[in-house]
Amino acid sequence: MPSQREIRRRIGSVGNIKQITRAMQFVAASKLKRAQDATLASRPYSDKLDEVLADVAAVLDDEHHPLLAEERQGGARLIVLFTTDRGLAGSLNTNTIRFAAREIASSTGELTVVTVGRKGTAAMRRARVPIAAAFEGFGDRPAFADILPLARLISDDFLSGTYTRVHLIHPAFVSTLVQRPEMKRLLPIKPNPDDSVIPGRQFIFEPDPAHVLEQLLPRYVATRLFQAVLELTASEQSARMVAMRNATDNAQELIDDLTLTYNKVRQANITREMIEIATGASST
Repeated sequence: MPSQREIRRRIGSVGNIKQITRAMQFVAASKLKRAQDATLASRPYSDKLDEVLADVAAVLDDEHHPLLAEERQGGARLIVLFTTDRGLAGSLNTNTIRFAAREIASSTGELTVVTVGRKGTAAMRRARVPIAAAFEGFGDRPAFADILPLARLISDDFLSGTYTRVHLIHPAFVSTLVQRPEMKRLLPIKPNPDDSVIPGRQFIFEPDPAHVLEQLLPRYVATRLFQAVLELTASEQSARMVAMRNATDNAQELIDDLTLTYNKVRQANITREMIEIATGASST
């Protein structure tokens, strides 16, 4: 059985860990509110842009812009995987990487990955999956301008014919306790099959469809990527806050168990000393 000094030392060490995890919990909670507000505020814009482009894709084709080309079977496929740079976020990265691994395993034909976040990059390298490019995370306050190099890379490769399909895999922020990995198609843009959305499918383009799409489609790609980064940021802060809260609670439980053990050892030592004193007194 450990001595009282060893138990006190362990209690002190666990107490220090508890202070660190508690501080990290509060930091993540303060960042979560900002990240959650940004994610929820951007969703209506991103969803409406998806609807507009889906309606446009239903009446136009690749003659007006290559990003509107119909999905072709075969050809190379690109998956953009979003993970965090840092750990201590519970099972967030593990679930996302496992989701991506299942999708990669079930995919046929040539496949390449672009990773955003160090955790995903390390996982894909261990799995020997071809990585076309690797980006570090965009911090706790991602800006739209930070996404433009990634959007330009994906758009240029798609337009050059390097890839025929582009999908995004990222954790979706559902609630503080739930972050669910999901996959969405980015390119080519999927037409809206519902003919009742726009009566007669009539659009007026000014000056012409080519000029409108030249400005709209790059914005669409960047917006979808930016929304994925916002979802990742909110999910990361939520997962980290919950993980650090659980770690703090576990540390407190361990301190309670060690304190109980310390009291038992202390009581046993006191009893033993009293017996020794009584034995010595009786022998005299």
